[in-house]
Amino acid sequence: MTEPREESASLLLVDDDITFCKVLGAALEKRGFSVCVAHSVEQAIPLAKANPPEFAIVDLKMGGAPGLALIKVLHKLDPNTRIVMLTGYASIATAVEAIKLGATQYLAKPANTDEIVAAFGRAAVSDAPIKVQTTQLENLEWEHIHRVLHEHEDNISATARALNMHRRTLQRKLAKPPKLSE
Repeated sequence: MTEPREESASLLLVDDDITFCKVLGAALEKRGFSVCVAHSVEQAIPLAKANPPEFAIVDLKMGGAPGLALIKVLHKLDPNTRIVMLTGYASIATAVEAIKLGATQYLAKPANTDEIVAAFGRAAVSDAPIKVQTTQLENLEWEHIHRVLHEHEDNISATARALNMHRRTLQRKLAKPPKLSE
């Protein structure tokens, strides 16, 4: 006779990066979560309404509506849902807004699975210590420049004007990759 299996905690993972979702989703399933994935706020809302999750990981910037809109919906569906806002564009303003709307935690990418699980208030399964990763100023600048470049459809001149920067300075900054955190 088999023992009844403990029901997995439901988790909604919302991020427009498909590869990231596959990797993080698999790691979370190994840690005992039942993961449901959406790649936009518009995809996530019907899933959340059909089955309000106990936990949610929401990316801030995606195509379509921002992740902040989803936090508001999730919190209205179930105020007990533990929500982690995960973003590559961390700022104090968005962190405050996310917490006000009902997020439990706000984490900057890159964050590993143990850090995310710890942010939910659950003990991490791994015995590995959680390493705090600080983002260097140069890396934040590089990410911001690339976000603005993407917003201007990779037009260097338009991006330089938007950043109030000389075009050659922008080209030098783009040619220099960010430093990897140790």
